[in-house]
Amino acid sequence: MDNHYQPPKIWINNQANGGKFASTNRPTAGATHEQHLPIGKNPLQLYSLNTPNGIKINMLLEELAELGIEGAQYDAYKIDIMNGDQFGSDFVAINPNSKIPALVDNSVNPPIKLFESGAILLYLAEKFEQFIPTDTAKRAECLSWLFWQMGAAPYVGGGFGHFYAYAPEKFEYAINRFTMETKRQLDLLDRHLATRTFMVGNDYSIADIAIWAWYGQLALGKLYNAGEFLQVQNYTHLQRWAKNLDDRPAVQRALTLPLQPIA
Repeated sequence: MDNHYQPPKIWINNQANGGKFASTNRPTAGATHEQHLPIGKNPLQLYSLNTPNGIKINMLLEELAELGIEGAQYDAYKIDIMNGDQFGSDFVAINPNSKIPALVDNSVNPPIKLFESGAILLYLAEKFEQFIPTDTAKRAECLSWLFWQMGAAPYVGGGFGHFYAYAPEKFEYAINRFTMETKRQLDLLDRHLATRTFMVGNDYSIADIAIWAWYGQLALGKLYNAGEFLQVQNYTHLQRWAKNLDDRPAVQRALTLPLQPIA
């Protein structure tokens, strides 16, 4: 590959650009094929995959199950993103952005369709009045950290993770650029958790769930095989918090949640 690449005046899609997800990436939205998604008997229908963004929703649903919350029962189906399931017509009708996770609440008429993991977490937390503070100031802090995660994690996944683990070639500039930002974010969390049990004081919330799925797993060496490279053991407060959540039975179930095939 030419290290002196200069962008052309007009970009043209090159399907041979390589990388793990090259076969499913494309510059257009919309469905590519007809698809029928199954619908189970439970109120909530989850269409997802056990990636960090998918695990967020698994965690909350399993925490609600742990509490025996009525109406939070769900069916979970696998959307195989390497197979292009996210571009099927039924899935696109739920999430026009063609990303997992997506959820449908069939307990209401008409059913409510949800996409974006942060939106799903907030919807479920508010619906069942669990894992979100009722105090105005704490709620504001919880939402601030929830949306911090939504905005920050692409630097970890699409940036650091892509260039460190998935890109067809290793580019020093890109790896250094995104490693710098990833370590800054880890340091931010470590400093914040130095004086708190959870992200919002002593209360376990959807902010912890959203952040753990990415940063907790990264701190425990579960993402990109990058623990040594990032020296994650140096973030002692983040380590304590990450291990604390990892020990929760609902979290352990969420990590390996059985997902039913869609066909």
